[in-house]
Amino acid sequence: MTTTTKYIFVTGGVTSSLGKGIIAASLAKLLQAQGYRTTIQKLDPYINVDPGTLNPYEHGECYVTDDGAETDLDLGHYERFLNVPTSQANNVTTGRIYQSVIEKERRGEFLGKTVQVIPHITDEIKNRVQILGNSGDYDIVITEIGGTVGDIESLPYVEAVRQLKWDLGEHNAIVIHLTLVPFLSAAGELKTKPTQHSVKTLMESGVMADILVCRTEHELPSDLRRKLALFCNVREEAIIQSIDASTIYDVPNLMLEQGLDKVVLKKLDLQSDTPDLTQWNEFLSRHKNPKGEVTIGLIGKYVELQDSYKSILEAFIHAGAANEVKVNVESVHSEYLNDENIKLKLSHLDGILVAPGFGERGIEGKIEAVKFVREQNIPFLGICLGMQMAVIEYSRNILGLTDANSTEMEESTNNPVIDLMEAQKSVTHKGGTMRLGAWDCKLEQDSIAAKVYDTDKIEERHRHRYEFNSDYREQIEAAGMKATGINPETGLVEIVEIPTHPWFVGVQYHPEYKSTVANPHPLFVAFVKAALKYSKAKNNVSMA
Repeated sequence: MTTTTKYIFVTGGVTSSLGKGIIAASLAKLLQAQGYRTTIQKLDPYINVDPGTLNPYEHGECYVTDDGAETDLDLGHYERFLNVPTSQANNVTTGRIYQSVIEKERRGEFLGKTVQVIPHITDEIKNRVQILGNSGDYDIVITEIGGTVGDIESLPYVEAVRQLKWDLGEHNAIVIHLTLVPFLSAAGELKTKPTQHSVKTLMESGVMADILVCRTEHELPSDLRRKLALFCNVREEAIIQSIDASTIYDVPNLMLEQGLDKVVLKKLDLQSDTPDLTQWNEFLSRHKNPKGEVTIGLIGKYVELQDSYKSILEAFIHAGAANEVKVNVESVHSEYLNDENIKLKLSHLDGILVAPGFGERGIEGKIEAVKFVREQNIPFLGICLGMQMAVIEYSRNILGLTDANSTEMEESTNNPVIDLMEAQKSVTHKGGTMRLGAWDCKLEQDSIAAKVYDTDKIEERHRHRYEFNSDYREQIEAAGMKATGINPETGLVEIVEIPTHPWFVGVQYHPEYKSTVANPHPLFVAFVKAALKYSKAKNNVSMA
């Protein structure tokens, strides 16, 4: 079998959370920077059809693509590094694989055969892996396999990789195994045994690693590399050190220094050149050499787990670099915010973002935060639920609708300024049924949004069931809060602003999903700029 697309599989061993997604994204960046059309996909071994029904505490944020797929947060890293949109085809779960095979069986497509893990499940995995490669859009497809080698749920994926390496032939598919070389402080040395056992477990499944990427806190000495090469059946030049980095954005350069791209391209029988990382390194230089700093409060209810707001935190890094400032993000748990402690917790901040979320826990704290920033003229950005809280706060405290609420929090509220979308009222299944993916938005002339985007039409990604209730729009606008972004097809209010406030913007969509290193999101860039202006004015006043 011949193929024009080359495949790279990234597996993980010893422990989870070693950073397969960052290694995959960094390698993809190096290959892309040499002119190869590269994409990355993630195979997740859990039985959920997608992460859309998972609690953020369980799995971190749910990332959303332009085509409306709810995916693993690693796809956010792929887009941020490569500046190329991903899609439904870039994330596959065991649930989706089994669902597809069972539907085929119900339709009678297996001609009465007994449906089994091999060949039916593995064939489905192989087909999904090759969708992007068969599209003709990519020279190289990198596939990250979630979980840790040895996990029972990962076995069908490892078997599919074994078969694909055989099917595709030499130089067309390789395996990179990411593993841990721990440092035992009591012994004062690095230990290779966990990596040896991990590689052995992989080999027991019939898959031999072509390259080892070793996560470590200390430099790997040459004798240790030789030992790993000998015991793991991997050439010494293919033992790649991945030492702890100060930022994930350092990893492409660290992998370049280690020669990961050269080894990969040699094994794939492709030409190797010097990657052009000019733009990437300019970003890194601005990020690491800020000329000032601002402190932004992130008001949310999942703040104990930073992965819950991963895209927002990364968007602040991009926007900070664009403004040449360091953005300190201070997490504030909305559940513990109230009228008595709000000044103490928020008054020192230069800007406040009220985060997305679901459910009633922590809602009143978010509303108190919006009230505080509105009254104190602190720059404000509300995203999704954060925008809805801004509408509720304004309705309660400016319009005098003291019981204004969202029907998500209080179904019987007399003033549902936020209400379930009409299209959602007949929905019974929770998975994949929200308003998802990219939707158009028309911007009002002279609004903050129109100036920020420098256009009157945008397209942004959504993930919500509730919306601004248009029955209240005239009343709210008359009181001073303006709807400055509208979906032209449905009339849905996408953006609200308070023109009399220095910088107050709430958006129903998720701008953080589209922020990348190469293209920082304009809304985050403008928000950080407003926070910097506020900070300077505040400090001048205090110095006087």
